[in-house]
Amino acid sequence: MVIIIYFHSTNLLFYVNLRLLILLIMKLIQKNKLAYFNYKILEKFEAGIVLTGAEVKSVKKGQIDLKGSYVTIHNNEAWLINAHISPYKMASSQKDYDPTRARKLLLKQKEIKSLIGKEKAQGLTIVPISVYIIRRLVKIKLGLARGKKKADKRESIKKRDVNRKIRRAMRQKV
Repeated sequence: MVIIIYFHSTNLLFYVNLRLLILLIMKLIQKNKLAYFNYKILEKFEAGIVLTGAEVKSVKKGQIDLKGSYVTIHNNEAWLINAHISPYKMASSQKDYDPTRARKLLLKQKEIKSLIGKEKAQGLTIVPISVYIIRRLVKIKLGLARGKKKADKRESIKKRDVNRKIRRAMRQKV
């Protein structure tokens, strides 16, 4: 989708791709690289996350860890389990703070029902892929994933090494 932007004072006309515009607005906070290594991501979803004020400030500072976290669905609500958000240093009201508490994810009921069906029928897992900020809102990208076997992991390591060698050779030629 293309958006046309016209600046009347300078008579400039810009054609802007909407996806590029969103990427310019989006600020990536944390990426779960281990999810791409341990799972084959089949489908991606975007969800909001319910956080306290101090947790939002901590996430914006990049103090979130997604390693070992996963998503479960209870009573038609999606919950992020085992994601570690460090306590915000400047907050005074965090005496009994649990950094790995379960956090509710904001998804539409239609998306939750499709996730329940796919998760149960095909034996898939829902894993968080990345956390980012769009227009002051903390969002989390979820992936419907199938676990990789050891041979698949070795194959992805080999591909990564080959690509690294090719990039290194290309840099030396230039």
